[in-house]
Amino acid sequence: MKHVCIIAEAGVNHNGDLSMAEKMVDAAKEAGADYVKFQTFKPENLVSKYAQKAGYQKKTTGEDETQLQMLQKLTLTNENFIELKKYCDEKSIGFISTPFDIESIGFLEGFNMDFWKIPSGEVTNRPYLEAIGQTGRKVIMSTGMCSLKEILDATEVLESCGTKELTLLQCNTQYPTPYEHVNLAAMKSIAQASHKEVGYSDHTMGIEIPIAAAAMGAAVIEKHFTLDKNLPGPDHKASLEPWELKAMVSAIRNVEKAIGNGRKEPSLSETENMAAVRKSIVASKNIKNGELFTLENITTKRPGTGISPMRWKDVIGKTAAKDFFEDELIEW
Repeated sequence: MKHVCIIAEAGVNHNGDLSMAEKMVDAAKEAGADYVKFQTFKPENLVSKYAQKAGYQKKTTGEDETQLQMLQKLTLTNENFIELKKYCDEKSIGFISTPFDIESIGFLEGFNMDFWKIPSGEVTNRPYLEAIGQTGRKVIMSTGMCSLKEILDATEVLESCGTKELTLLQCNTQYPTPYEHVNLAAMKSIAQASHKEVGYSDHTMGIEIPIAAAAMGAAVIEKHFTLDKNLPGPDHKASLEPWELKAMVSAIRNVEKAIGNGRKEPSLSETENMAAVRKSIVASKNIKNGELFTLENITTKRPGTGISPMRWKDVIGKTAAKDFFEDELIEW
């Protein structure tokens, strides 16, 4: 059975508070996620003082500050991340944090994370990609806003620098993403063009789209969550609350069981139903020993413990070797 890797994206929904971040670790663990993911950055290394907020950020946090000023309120210190990593280890849940600048890559490299998670905004940042690739560590990369060529170009940079294992996530970076812009079918296009494992990073409202992605073969599902959608901050309203995250994880686990091995054959659970619901050839009226079986004296009825109706032509014209009562299973 294929295991879908589920990343619970805490992002910056801790609002710069270590205590809240630890509560988010607890919520991700309770929900059954494989990893809880944060974001590591130095605001002054990530955005210039002139950078404006994205449209969705203006809607959720207002327009009276720059993107830099907003991000300065959403950062954790290096010491905070060290504590978070220890806390995740104590809770037995994987710790991941996405670096948003090269300095943060250097810092996080010491955490020995299972993989790097590259955000959509860095797919066209060659110096960043080279720094990630040179670590030789597994990479999962979101591809929001990207053309197929941009994805393949980034893949080439990563692999030329040392990346050996890469998973590509279909993604749309609008918060929340309109359903008609999700394009789950792009997972197949990405897989065919790149020959890489694919998955899905979701920014829609609700949980049905990640579940659908899992059913379509996504190896990785990433989804933002929050402790409370009403908290101040840019991403809370498009995130799941803990009970929703738990429901999503549970549904995906059911889906991965249901996908199966692709071989069409009776399952163990249904073999017991064969006798009850399949049919056999039976006498449609009393038949005397020596009579021929004809269209007038035989038919098909349950149970399926006798001669299969697929042998109907073999039975027609044969001679009854004994008396048969109506509804009795035919034999000869």
